[in-house]
Amino acid sequence: MRDSEMADGGTSGSPLRPVLLVSAGASHSVALLSGNIVVSWGRGEDGQLGHGDAEDRYYPTQVTALDGLDVVSVICGADHTTAYSKTQLQVYSWGWGDFGRLGHGNSSDLFIPQPIQALQGMQIKQIACGDSHCLALSMEGDVWSWGRNQNGQLGLGTSEDSLVPQKIQAFQGVPIKMVAAGAEHTVAVSEDGELYGWGWGRYGNLGLGDRNDRLVPQKVNSSYGEKMTQVACGWRHTISVTSSGGLYTYGWSKYGQLGHGDFEDHLVPLKLEALREYFITEISGGWRHTMALTSDGKLFGWGWNKFGQVGVGDNMDHCFPVQLKFPHEQKVVQISCGWRHTLAVTDRQNVFSWGRNTNGQLGHGEAIDRNVPKLIDVLSGDGSGVRHLATSMDEPSSGKVILSLAERYAVVPGETAPGRPLVSKDASMNDASVPQGDVKRIRI
Repeated sequence: MRDSEMADGGTSGSPLRPVLLVSAGASHSVALLSGNIVVSWGRGEDGQLGHGDAEDRYYPTQVTALDGLDVVSVICGADHTTAYSKTQLQVYSWGWGDFGRLGHGNSSDLFIPQPIQALQGMQIKQIACGDSHCLALSMEGDVWSWGRNQNGQLGLGTSEDSLVPQKIQAFQGVPIKMVAAGAEHTVAVSEDGELYGWGWGRYGNLGLGDRNDRLVPQKVNSSYGEKMTQVACGWRHTISVTSSGGLYTYGWSKYGQLGHGDFEDHLVPLKLEALREYFITEISGGWRHTMALTSDGKLFGWGWNKFGQVGVGDNMDHCFPVQLKFPHEQKVVQISCGWRHTLAVTDRQNVFSWGRNTNGQLGHGEAIDRNVPKLIDVLSGDGSGVRHLATSMDEPSSGKVILSLAERYAVVPGETAPGRPLVSKDASMNDASVPQGDVKRIRI
């Protein structure tokens, strides 16, 4: 669920279009190539790939509906996607539409990118997508939010969902530099380096020293003594970086995703001592894992690793940062954590992926999980030389993996919401611990 900055496109017609941005969702992935080309791959059941159908794609496939729109940013939510065109001054969204997360005034799914009318004409600096809500940050530092709001993650002072973008009035007079969205919480960094949190706070993921929800943004105590410059959210944990490159984490740590060598929740930002000697330049949070990139191109990962999403060659959880290895010691320049998979771009114009791959979200043309970085051939300079990209018009590849309900859903113990009992195992479903209500949002 990485937040994506804007990027300018390059020239068209080259044998290889360098990848400018990557973003990973729950089970799908997207990339922006030079020439303002958007490609997507992975799970397509809810239309999140933007190809006009509900099919999975096992290879990166060009989103033809965005051709010619000069897209400069693309970002995944859990099961939806957004993009921004600088020349059109337009935000587009598509995919699963429940709770209004697409911003079109309804809860309908969309299988083709559509413009969000409420944001038409706005100069956007950054878009952030969480599980079921989104934010847009304007060049002036104003923040708009929309989608699900049961815990106040929209920052509007209520717990009512919003089907269209609304301006967060609490930031009036406080220019915001960066925003990030988790499952049900949101964080921001102001231009003067202050950290804010709001929404769901049960694990201390707001950094406010308690486990309470907040309906409006609240400033985090700056006892760490430095200005914050970056922030990222995992599902229920938060990562931030200071102006001196120091890394802080807080929130949920059941799987070691905070990196402090324990599995204890932390209710306020705590500096990650294991990376003290490094200057951190980029961060990303997955469902239960975390990635940090250093100024010299080293990539560290830690946290939940059941599917190899940490990328260090095993499937054990790690409560300390572990450095990943890449061929030829190439340096990493960009990262993005999905729920259970991870993407990285290197200085050799290569794109790597690893982790869960049941829907082809790794882009390798297969459905095999990987616990070390593997090259996405068609997007990489060190690939086989085959540069042809499939398009939305092409027939999707066959061989979709069908999983049982128990395999497709991951239930967090003790977190069934009131009124949403667990389904008992019976002969008809043959699956236990599958919530009846809002189950889709925690799909494996």
